[in-house]
Amino acid sequence: MSNYTAEDEKLINEAWEKLVVSCKKICKGEESWNMIKRAYFLAKEAHSGVRRRSGEPYMLHPIAVAQIAVDEIGLGAKSVIAALLHDVVEDTDYTVEDIEHIFGPKIASMVDGLTKMSGVFNAETSAQAEYFRKVLLTLSDDVRVILIKIADRLHNMRTLQYMPLNKQIKITGETIYLFAPLAYRLGLYPIKSELEDLCMKYRFPEDYERINGLLAKTADKRQEYIDRFCQPIREALDSNGFDYEISGRVKSVYSIWTKMQRKQIPFEEVYDLFAIRIVFKAKAEQNEKAQCWQIYSNITDIYAPKQDRLRDWISMPKANGYEALHSTVMGPDGHWVEVQIRTERMEDIAERGFAAHWKYKRATLSQNDDAFDTWLKKIRDALNSPTESAVEFLDNFKLSLYTSEITVFTPKGEQRQLPNGATALDFAYDIHTKVGDHAIGAKINHKIEPVTKTLKWGDQIEIITADTAKPKAEWLDSVTTTKAKQKITAFLKREQENNIENGIAIFEAKLAEFNIASSGNVLRKAMKAYGCKYKDEFYSRIGAGIISLENIEKVLKSSATSKLLKFWRLRQEDDDDTDDISENDNAPADDSFTIAPCCNPLPGDNVVGFRDPISNKIVVHKATCDELNRLASQYGKNIIKDKIKWSQHKATAFLSTIELRGIDRMGMLSDITHIVSDDFSVNMREIHLSSHNGIFEGKISLYIQSADALYALMDKFRQLKGLESVKRIENNEIM
Repeated sequence: MSNYTAEDEKLINEAWEKLVVSCKKICKGEESWNMIKRAYFLAKEAHSGVRRRSGEPYMLHPIAVAQIAVDEIGLGAKSVIAALLHDVVEDTDYTVEDIEHIFGPKIASMVDGLTKMSGVFNAETSAQAEYFRKVLLTLSDDVRVILIKIADRLHNMRTLQYMPLNKQIKITGETIYLFAPLAYRLGLYPIKSELEDLCMKYRFPEDYERINGLLAKTADKRQEYIDRFCQPIREALDSNGFDYEISGRVKSVYSIWTKMQRKQIPFEEVYDLFAIRIVFKAKAEQNEKAQCWQIYSNITDIYAPKQDRLRDWISMPKANGYEALHSTVMGPDGHWVEVQIRTERMEDIAERGFAAHWKYKRATLSQNDDAFDTWLKKIRDALNSPTESAVEFLDNFKLSLYTSEITVFTPKGEQRQLPNGATALDFAYDIHTKVGDHAIGAKINHKIEPVTKTLKWGDQIEIITADTAKPKAEWLDSVTTTKAKQKITAFLKREQENNIENGIAIFEAKLAEFNIASSGNVLRKAMKAYGCKYKDEFYSRIGAGIISLENIEKVLKSSATSKLLKFWRLRQEDDDDTDDISENDNAPADDSFTIAPCCNPLPGDNVVGFRDPISNKIVVHKATCDELNRLASQYGKNIIKDKIKWSQHKATAFLSTIELRGIDRMGMLSDITHIVSDDFSVNMREIHLSSHNGIFEGKISLYIQSADALYALMDKFRQLKGLESVKRIENNEIM
């Protein structure tokens, strides 16, 4: 008997009837339909009386996840069943064996994978990453498990307003760090964009609402421009007999915001707010690629193309199956406009990613059809590698998801897909581990280059090897692919077993030489100073002679950080959430705080706290810090729910750096220094300007009292004649 009210039953029935309509389209026979109904009634009974934080019946959640799986991802009947049951084993008395007995081994396996995935994000630190590594093995066993989990995360993000602040930071951190990149890599572009927008909505609500409002305010003017731009294209396509749809797609709020942050420009200076998309029904008697190029030719007969912005993902699709022809052309009123050209089949793959890829794969035998399989094989190889810590693997895996790709060629013309920014060394390891281990150089387009040379799209590479060559520790700074990092790390660990022990001895001796007492705090400070994340890495590099400790006394006795600590305080707020990691309600002493070196926040910056699991100190990050998102995704409970704010601070100055760029002229340097010294009475530590061909670039390091003062100074710079770009230099990326 159900423990839901009549109103609850009404809500559940309405959601179920909507799902029924969608399921009728995917059920191939009565058996599939009966299994879906059985899953629905079992889940409803198992979750009976249970409610979500919003107060609504819990059963609405698995129905919503199943609806997303069908309508927005394009999955089939087995996935609907697994989605309906995805929380049953974790939250009720049912077991995986019960599911197997009722629904068979395949459904039970999918539900088991989803249950383990739920455990990932409740685990602690490195265990959390290790669970994630194991669960990701399902990527190459049954990708549907990951797709359903993405649907689950999307629905949770759509209802995130009912969660407390610290949970919102944790969940958005996980989402922006892993789920959005994973959705991107699986070709789910609409879901990826919505996840990013929702993260921004909860992390930066004021910015989100402001940009949304500006988009709405400019909508009519933008649509008028789109109509004017499209009119001659419509006439050309009509005259050539194409069956098509043409539309203007506004870019996501998040993508607009990140561009504003990255370039430090206002909304009004973001000109590529939309893209034109042409989706056409391919004529059966003609080649799809040829028809795309014909439409491209029709468009460039009207509008001049920007040659360096042509992207041909038809001849060489992305690894996730994405196909399209992208071009940027000069539209009316001197605005560059991006145009995307794709067939209905390509559109289906672009919208639904992996699921659509498999659907069309059965009907085509193109050489590109195995691109997705190749990527999945690489993922499995990386997941099975035992050569690095789970946390380090997770960071590398995340990086492999979001990067754009380039296509390069072997000497025999074989295509290889590598992440943008890959080097010849990445290419060498992509060919074979032995080739990478013994690489000494490369011929790139028949010209000899170092193995650390960054590759460009279309490069042809031949690796030069020598039997005596072997990997070097500094290679880790020159590669981007997970495989290359793993193989180099494995070799170094085998080759330099004694380096850690030697490094410890050298470090301790150097401390003793300067009468510095050894402690965990000293070690952490030294690791940060020398750019090492892990102590084994730090000691190993010392033992190998890569790190010299000649300036260790200066590094360790620096008091810059300690001077900053006194200006932080933690304000406790009432919250009945029991997941806070704090053991008591008392605000910690000033010396329990430290400022994150990855983003160097200034007084007035929006900040968030993270409790370091080793030192128990609270590390204060800018709210936009990418490192904070990484930490939130792996150490979610250590995010401090209480808001950390600047206390009333003394007239103390903080070092900050501004980057300038513009048109050089007589008196520019004088004008800049006048503003700094006379208008703002700010002390400069260093200024460097260089000019070339009439353009100057430079950086100013100065001591500033707050973020507001820094931005006021930057605004004053922007008023100078000829100054085109003024940016605050930070070490973090945007969210």
